[in-house]
Amino acid sequence: MIDHKGLIISINFLVLVLLCMEYDFFVYVSGEVRCIERERQVLLRFKKGLIDDYILSSWRSDNIECCNWRGVVCSNTTGHVIGLQLPGDDISGYYLEGEISSVLIELHDHLNILDLSGNDFGSTRIPEFIGSMTNLQHLNLRDSNFAGNVPPQIGNLTNLQTLDLSYNNFGGNRIPEFIGSMKNLQHLNLGHSNFAGNVPFQLGNLTDLRTLDLSHNYDIRFENLSWISHLSFLSQLDLSYSINLSNIDWVQQILLKFHSLQELHLQGCGIINVVTPYLNSSSISLSTLDLSENELNSSTIDRLFNSINVTANLRKLYLRGNKLERLPSSTTRLPNLEDLDVSFNSMEGIISEADLSELRNLKVLDLSFNSLILNISPVWSPPFPQMDAISLAGCKMGSHFPEWLKTLNNLSWLDLSSAGLSGEVPDWLWTNLSPWMQYLNLSHNHFIGTIPDFSSKSTQFIDVSSNNFSGPVPLFPPSTRVFQLSQNAFSGSISTICAVHSYDFLMVIDLSDNRLAGELPNCWENMTQLEYLNLANNNFSGEIPRSVGSLFYLETLHIRNNSFSGELPSDLRNCENLGLIDIGDNMFTGNIPTWVGAFNLSIRYLSFGGNRFHGIIPLEICSLTQIQILDLSRNNISGNVPSCFDNFTWLVEKNTTSVVFTAIGYVFTVVENFFQEYVDYASVSWKGQESEYYTKNLRLLKLIDLSSNRLVGNIPETFSSLKGLVSLNLSRNSLTGSIKTDIGQMEMLEVLDLSHNHLSGGIPIGLGQLHYLDVLDLANNDLSGEIPSSTQLQSFNASVFAGNSALCGRPLALCRGDGPGPSTGNQLGDTDDDENDDGDGDGTLTFLEEFGIPIILGFMFGFWGVVASLLVKK
Repeated sequence: MIDHKGLIISINFLVLVLLCMEYDFFVYVSGEVRCIERERQVLLRFKKGLIDDYILSSWRSDNIECCNWRGVVCSNTTGHVIGLQLPGDDISGYYLEGEISSVLIELHDHLNILDLSGNDFGSTRIPEFIGSMTNLQHLNLRDSNFAGNVPPQIGNLTNLQTLDLSYNNFGGNRIPEFIGSMKNLQHLNLGHSNFAGNVPFQLGNLTDLRTLDLSHNYDIRFENLSWISHLSFLSQLDLSYSINLSNIDWVQQILLKFHSLQELHLQGCGIINVVTPYLNSSSISLSTLDLSENELNSSTIDRLFNSINVTANLRKLYLRGNKLERLPSSTTRLPNLEDLDVSFNSMEGIISEADLSELRNLKVLDLSFNSLILNISPVWSPPFPQMDAISLAGCKMGSHFPEWLKTLNNLSWLDLSSAGLSGEVPDWLWTNLSPWMQYLNLSHNHFIGTIPDFSSKSTQFIDVSSNNFSGPVPLFPPSTRVFQLSQNAFSGSISTICAVHSYDFLMVIDLSDNRLAGELPNCWENMTQLEYLNLANNNFSGEIPRSVGSLFYLETLHIRNNSFSGELPSDLRNCENLGLIDIGDNMFTGNIPTWVGAFNLSIRYLSFGGNRFHGIIPLEICSLTQIQILDLSRNNISGNVPSCFDNFTWLVEKNTTSVVFTAIGYVFTVVENFFQEYVDYASVSWKGQESEYYTKNLRLLKLIDLSSNRLVGNIPETFSSLKGLVSLNLSRNSLTGSIKTDIGQMEMLEVLDLSHNHLSGGIPIGLGQLHYLDVLDLANNDLSGEIPSSTQLQSFNASVFAGNSALCGRPLALCRGDGPGPSTGNQLGDTDDDENDDGDGDGTLTFLEEFGIPIILGFMFGFWGVVASLLVKK
């Protein structure tokens, strides 16, 4: 018989069993709920389908407490997994890849948060099974490389409050109508996702919606905008680059209708200048207004602000890239304004202290890239001591550094580039530099002097390029992302960069065009996130250290025009992201390394010109299917030209252009609307001149330069298949054979240089069919026959065909048997032989010599013969 105490124990045990059956197994340890074993196993199976080096590192079978795993959110009461927050990180470079396993369905009873944003799922569709997880309240798939159409099963998620599908590529599909049935949605973000077609009016059913972002879907259309009027609780609306409003009246109307609206973004919506009536409305709650990249002038902005009363609440006003001709007077009377951006307009005139005196709460001011003159006293005390960011790029500020900036001790962003400033930078800028300064740009001025060590600061973006700074390269902070000192007079070694143990965030180093010398330090493993390295046009020497091969994220390597020697280290093959390698004009030796094509298939720009490489062109180079610029000129390379260049897909295709190098951009959180980028460039020999091409133009160039080597054999027939090639230079080699008859297939060719070889045979007719041909040089070969008649070929100077003794036809002398025509001077090709020189230096018979003289002599003999016969007869 069970006693009373035992009965109580039995009942308690039974209750515990029932609880375990209801909630699965969990226990309390020191007041904390532990992970449910069944759900832990689900998470481990989910991990198996993913590729990851960091985010899921804590998800291990020997780590029992899954509620402490990175990104796992558990209920404090039941222990169930209620959230998976696994966003990738662009800054650190960690993100998930692979397959999103359907095992997550086993968590659907309790999971209400799923965040997979910032990852890379390889342009796959959003998994359909996510539509079965009907308890989800927050779904974030932002910037995760999803493609195709949005599966209709997502429409089953009627409990969703947040849906973010932005920054994906849905391939021109329409915005799904079923989103309108998710009536609990409060936040909907479909921006930057390549949607197209009419925006479904069903979105008007989302009456609880607080934020709506349809921005940067360039091909969507709005049949009407009436459905927006149903979104009465809307507080944020972003239609940037997705709608063409034509006039500003709609802006006025929507501001007056939505009294709850706090943020309105209409950047790039084609708004033009329209006179709006004065309505004298009551105050509205708008705090952020973005009308950037439209066609508004200053008068229209003043009229708009007179028709709606926003003075009390407006905090942020963005008018960048319009047609403002002056600073709108209405903007200087907004006492609570914190951010004002009027950059990239057409403003002229003077900005005085009085224009800024009422903006006491201003934190961000951007007047850059106008034609403004700042008439401000050096001893002026700005009324906005809490200023976070100020950009005055391109403004005329006088020749001396503005002393009034000294009072702004909280700056995180300072841009004084292209301001015409000169002299030395005052010591107080370096010594009193705000400890949280993130961005400093003094570039394109005339500053002199040295830069002290400021490694103790926290600056992330440093640009002092295009000045006259001298002395050693300064130590820079470990937090730096971009370090740009190009086009100055810095000298000495750069070994000081090894003084800092680790640069965990550094992505760009540009020290080009200075007077730096010595060998490169061997500490590049301290910069594992480096993407751009530019040391071009200095006096560096010695070999490339092997530690450069530890820069796994390196995308571009510029070391042109130095005195580097030795062979390229094979460790560079570890840099699998390299898209640009420019080592031209150095003293590198050895063979062209085979790893260039065997281990790195993403190279688009390869310049080894002006070195001492020898041996043959390795066949592995033909694996570079994305190559656009190949320069192996001015070396000692021998052997035949490989016949596999038709593997170069980007040169075969006629209409393809790629983003050869992308700009690297940064958004600093303290300044929400500021974006800065470092745009890469490359040096290219184009039409006989060395020029620097930046990303926008470089992506259009398609070039092969193998000139000034010791190449032999025929020009491969496969060259004719390079229909997209724009420039081909095979000059100054020992090539033989003929110019291929189907050269006319290279229809995009603008530059062709085959001079100083031993090519023979005739000039094919197809050469005259290259309508874009602008530069041609066939001089000093063994070509023969008549130059084909075409508008293109006859437009070139005769020097183009020099040194081909058996070549004739315009623009050279006519071939034998041709009809008379105007003389063009010399027939080039015998210029060094004076044996048959007749005084004109051409060494050939003119028409007068060959036909005219015998005719004249015949006429004379005939005339005097007649005269003589008459005399005899008389």
